[in-house]
Amino acid sequence: MGLFSSRNALIGMALMVVGTLAMLPALLPNAAQVTSYALVLGAAALTYGTWLVGTSEDGRPV
Repeated sequence: MGLFSSRNALIGMALMVVGTLAMLPALLPNAAQVTSYALVLGAAALTYGTWLVGTSEDGRPV
């Protein structure tokens, strides 16, 4: 089974992209306090997406 045929892998990849994009506003100069909260949500989405991709295939997770 390929990586793109697994539903969990596709959801995980989407979460990884969303998590990465959620972290970008905090890199701007003069970022507001609200963007630091976006860092927490972005990190959570990125972590969960990575876990979904890593466990989507059979065998030992990487």
